[in-house]
Amino acid sequence: MSRLIVLDTETTGLSAENGDRVIELGCVELVNRKLTGNDLHLYFNPERESHEDALRVHGLTTEFLRDKPKFVTMAQDVIEYLRGAELIIHNAAFDVGFLNKELERAGLKPLRDYVAEVTDTLVMAKQLFPGKRNSLDALCDRFGVDRSNRTFHGAKLDAQLLADVYINLTRGQDALLIDIDTGESEEQGIIVDVDLRQFSLPVLAATVDELASHEQALLDLDKASGGKTIFRLQDQKSMA
Repeated sequence: MSRLIVLDTETTGLSAENGDRVIELGCVELVNRKLTGNDLHLYFNPERESHEDALRVHGLTTEFLRDKPKFVTMAQDVIEYLRGAELIIHNAAFDVGFLNKELERAGLKPLRDYVAEVTDTLVMAKQLFPGKRNSLDALCDRFGVDRSNRTFHGAKLDAQLLADVYINLTRGQDALLIDIDTGESEEQGIIVDVDLRQFSLPVLAATVDELASHEQALLDLDKASGGKTIFRLQDQKSMA
């Protein structure tokens, strides 16, 4: 069973080392690349104000967060939820850095000690689309992921959007499969390998009219090239 957790955080600012804190954690679970509904969404009291620029991004006020639990009281629950999973994060260094700082305050080991792997979709996107904008918003637009209800950045909503983006980013590498027996699929436009040896395919020969039409097309091409078409030269060599 392949268990992926698509993860996003919101924070009071940009620097965990300078005391900024995690105020929201949003996680979406995928098992065998399908949403399970076993998600995790938590708000935390950061015990400090958000920077004005950060507040304009996430809209989570001090008043709203005041009665929320502190991260340290929920740290073990977070670890147990994430344990053993592959984490899918956009710009992973940012979120992992903040979570590591919170875990350190709680007397726990760094995040990578509890999870199987951390995959950074920003790195993936830069490799697939070099020189292009690869923010989450840009990728949503590129893949046609609907973000019309996104007024503020929210960890849970962004994790849901990123899950859809991740499926699109990896479709060519690890495509969702159609059930051949039923023909049913939750995804559109998926290519499935089918063993044609199980079918008896008819061989259709060209008709006289089709052969004549084909020969006339070749003659027209040869005339347009001044008798220099490669297929005519090859015919001449084979006849010599």
